[in-house]
Amino acid sequence: MMNFDALSYPYSSQRTVSYAKNGMVAASQPLAAQAGLDILKAGGNAIDAAIATAACLTVVEPTSNGIGGDAFAIVWTDGQLHGLNASGPSPQSISIDAVKQAGYEQMPSYGLIPVTVPGAPSAWAALSERFGRLPLTDVLKPAIYYAENGYPVSPTLSVSWKIAFRNYKKAGGAEFEHWFTTFAPNGRAPEIGELWRSPGHARTLRSIAETKAESFYHGELADKMDAFSRAHGGFLRKEDLAAYSPKWVAPINVRYRGYDIWEIPPNGQGLVSLLALNILKGYDFPARDTVDSFHKQIEAMKLAFSDGLKYITQMDKMSVSIEELLSVAYAQQRRALIGEKALEPLAGEPGRSGTVYLAAADGEGNMVSFIQSNYMGFGSGIVIPDTGISLQNRGHSFSLSPDHNNRLEGGKQTYHTIIPGFMTKEGKAVGPFGVMGGFMQPQGHVQVVMNMLDFHLNPQAALDAPRWQWIKGKTVEIEPRFPDHIAHSLARKGHDMRRALDTRSFGNGQIILRADNGMLVGGTDFRTDGTIAVW
Repeated sequence: MMNFDALSYPYSSQRTVSYAKNGMVAASQPLAAQAGLDILKAGGNAIDAAIATAACLTVVEPTSNGIGGDAFAIVWTDGQLHGLNASGPSPQSISIDAVKQAGYEQMPSYGLIPVTVPGAPSAWAALSERFGRLPLTDVLKPAIYYAENGYPVSPTLSVSWKIAFRNYKKAGGAEFEHWFTTFAPNGRAPEIGELWRSPGHARTLRSIAETKAESFYHGELADKMDAFSRAHGGFLRKEDLAAYSPKWVAPINVRYRGYDIWEIPPNGQGLVSLLALNILKGYDFPARDTVDSFHKQIEAMKLAFSDGLKYITQMDKMSVSIEELLSVAYAQQRRALIGEKALEPLAGEPGRSGTVYLAAADGEGNMVSFIQSNYMGFGSGIVIPDTGISLQNRGHSFSLSPDHNNRLEGGKQTYHTIIPGFMTKEGKAVGPFGVMGGFMQPQGHVQVVMNMLDFHLNPQAALDAPRWQWIKGKTVEIEPRFPDHIAHSLARKGHDMRRALDTRSFGNGQIILRADNGMLVGGTDFRTDGTIAVW
């Protein structure tokens, strides 16, 4: 075979925006996008396609999500918008004292302590039950097929897999053994193009499909998670799983340039995107690539994050209301803080994580914005033997400070990074959008919304544009393609500008819009292995 490097692209290339009439699925992995399209062609609707794609992604992109993760969705159907929060709470038996007695001064990244109740299977079942057209047994067939028969590992996936392998090797401990037997059966992470399969994963997906996720929360799979957690000193119990159910919620929004931008309410961090847009709508931006444009965006994002990291937690435990945070008066107050020099607001330190975002639409008008994640790549590093269930480490986001809004408590949902976005105008669906990647997500949402609404870029160009991300304090990281002259000018305004060597930390996204003539228009991010499947 020819000798080439699947990760080397010395020449710039261009993706064009995609059009379709009957259906469109955009995802970060081609096999998953095609799985969703196959379900559409088999008579399913956009909701069925989104579920099929999401389940398939747990197999073909396990570096970012899994059966043991959480999910959020925004669904447009029959002229209405619906939100689903399928993020699980901490185990009832965990507490700040219990974690400190285990020897930790802050929540650990890996192992059983940061494990929370997985919500993703409940999301698939709930969406299927309420809006789906095909049986869940049909919808999960593509995912089961790839788990049983295997698939060739894609380039970006292989890089992330190797990073995870090194991380869990460092973590050590008997509880991590089954991660290696499942995801590194040859004693290493799989190479690009190498076939990987997971029969246990297939059995679990089949059980979830046949029982509509009942086996996961009340049956044999719940028993297996309970037994493993008990054996290795974890807090998760089958009673926590049995008590859980996802919540249908009303999405929250701000009006921006005549469009309504919608997010899932807390515990998700979509509120951060809305806080930033609420500040930014008080300015005019005649051009994208100017120092003033980027300076104001960065400053607004810092202010939004300082509020989000202070206040966002489980909704009924927030100390201020969403209405107060999104009020016109508060936006004016925050906007007044932005001057010619970089601010240093009081805030936490955003980090990295692993997430998948997908968008689906059909010819009948249904549209879905869906996101699921294990957090920090594969998550906790805990895999339940012979099941393919890699448990998330979402509890890492909890604070062990008793005075913090997001302090650890038993049975509580933590600050959540994953956020699906949606746009409407004058009561009509425009379409789903999302940018995955930990604390980059609200920053990505703001940038792609502005690219489309302020700077009139098509969905593909809106995703292609060079990105920046606020890290902490005055530190801003920029992509390799970010213009030098603007970076230098921002540095003179007091920003600590740092150029990244690659694009991996800047998230990757998908957009599907419905044009005035009813045609679907989509873009997919070049920063990952993704594609758009169209019909």
